[in-house]
Amino acid sequence: MKRFAVTGITRDKEYHITKETLGSKLMYFSANPNGESEILKVVLRPKARIRNLVFDVNLGDLAIKGRAAMGNILTKYEVKTIALKKKGESTLGGRKIWFEHETLRLNADSRGQFLGEFHGGDQVLVITKEGSYYLTSFDLSNHYDDNILIIEKYRNDIVWSAVYFDADQDYYYIKRFQFEASNKPQSFIGENTKSRLVKIMHVDYPRLEVKFGGDDKLREKLIVEVAEFIGIKSFKARGKRLTTFQISKILELEPLVKDELKPESQLTDSTQEDDEDKNQMSLFEA
Repeated sequence: MKRFAVTGITRDKEYHITKETLGSKLMYFSANPNGESEILKVVLRPKARIRNLVFDVNLGDLAIKGRAAMGNILTKYEVKTIALKKKGESTLGGRKIWFEHETLRLNADSRGQFLGEFHGGDQVLVITKEGSYYLTSFDLSNHYDDNILIIEKYRNDIVWSAVYFDADQDYYYIKRFQFEASNKPQSFIGENTKSRLVKIMHVDYPRLEVKFGGDDKLREKLIVEVAEFIGIKSFKARGKRLTTFQISKILELEPLVKDELKPESQLTDSTQEDDEDKNQMSLFEA
């Protein structure tokens, strides 16, 4: 058994993986673009004095050598079958993945939107314009629909804020939630097809400006600090009604960055930059 890299090939030229000895044959072969390790299940043919007929082999323990290398001895006994038991993570580090919106496919060739560096268990988060989401692997053979609103590397610790029109209640609602792992599309704005997603954000302290319309157009605009307006709930929860008045427009504002307490060792004398930040904060709060 051996692991090797193929750095280049010549068209129409055959390359031998074995030593071309008569009777040599491949029992198992796989190609892993980012050096992902594998655990194989090996089954031996029954023979007297063989204690373990079935055992596992971790290919991640093998060093990567040249294609012409002999490799390591797997066993001196006759092998019945070799099968993949578990796909491991990359032994070469993460793999950088991009998404090309024109072809709706992933690639590793720096084309389109950079999604991040992916390891074995990482997934891609897809949020649709209809207000649903799902997760996929980062396999380059994946194909996506053209209704993508947001596509990025999935992180289960991100808190999302969504504003949507609930067709069942005929009001605008707002909610904060975290996406749960699901390979099947899940709606986070309810099952009514007439409901529609207005905005979705994942900044730490989102702020909204609500302008009223219709019979309420003379009302003063409403500023909503989303993190204070509603707590984090399940993505299936309806959320909290934004207002009972008629709305003409909902805008996203620049969030206010809240100061965090720092250890005394990190505190320094006030600088001009600190003073300017404080002045900006007081203008927003006024």
